[in-house]
Amino acid sequence: MDREDRSVESSELGIGASLKRRAVARFIDSFLIGVVIVYAIPIAGFTEGFTTTVLSVAVVMAYFTLMESYNGRTIGKMALGLRTVGPDGRNPSLEMAFRRNVWYLLGLFPYIGGVAEITAVIYIAVTISRSPTNTGWHDVFAPGTRVVPVGR
Repeated sequence: MDREDRSVESSELGIGASLKRRAVARFIDSFLIGVVIVYAIPIAGFTEGFTTTVLSVAVVMAYFTLMESYNGRTIGKMALGLRTVGPDGRNPSLEMAFRRNVWYLLGLFPYIGGVAEITAVIYIAVTISRSPTNTGWHDVFAPGTRVVPVGR
């Protein structure tokens, strides 16, 4: 897969995408990933236990990290006309994309992982809604990354 290096014009880097559009895009992505996890992991012979949890988290991390790094967009972001960019307006680096999504690793913790992930989602939503530029905690953790609306 070739890395798409189209940069977003500086005029498009004003205020980031709204929380609502970002949430709908994340819902679309989560639904699609959920379908893959529910059907593909059992087909691969894994049905329960910590191995299934690790594989599920790996699929989620790989999807968001690789799609954002190589395309600047996930399927949900494509559908909503959004793009993740780095500080230079280009796709974020692999490291930046990983850092933006590192909170998904909370799902690896037995018993508390789900609650920790929900807490992270709420915290990210609150930080986006309180930011004058619609920047969330995960965008700050990967310095200079943002989600911006772009032409379709």
